[in-house]
Amino acid sequence: MKFAKALGVEVTMISTFLGKKKEAVERLGAYSFLVSHDPNQMQVAMGTMDGIIDTVSVSHPILPLIGLLKSHGKLILVGASEKPLELPVFPLLMGRKIVDRSGIGGIKETQEMIDFAAKHNVTADIEVIPIDYVNTTMERLVKADIRYRFMIDIGIH
Repeated sequence: MKFAKALGVEVTMISTFLGKKKEAVERLGAYSFLVSHDPNQMQVAMGTMDGIIDTVSVSHPILPLIGLLKSHGKLILVGASEKPLELPVFPLLMGRKIVDRSGIGGIKETQEMIDFAAKHNVTADIEVIPIDYVNTTMERLVKADIRYRFMIDIGIH
């Protein structure tokens, strides 16, 4: 989200949780917010997006996301689900839409992103947790009660 915003992209955050809207718009700079489980919002947004970066790392339906794309739009998968995703081919053919993936880059690409982040003040949002909080953190992961990446403080105090 932050990288796209720094690149000048008009970003819409898509989430299952309405509670993320205020932070997405006010702090992260989202142009708009879309609740993926709201059929009315999804219908209004059909065919309006040039591209979607899907970061979800669990099995989920991608047909609704394909429906949001304009003709020649791209859905880029960066989340890695353990279970296969169902890929409906007909909507891709009829809409001339593309589904692709993106893995991590090499050292050169990583350095370019670090340089870009430094130049545009793109920083990571993290929650630092003490080592003795790891079991609670695992419970939070199962409940999807997370907002940022967890960083474990293993320093000796």
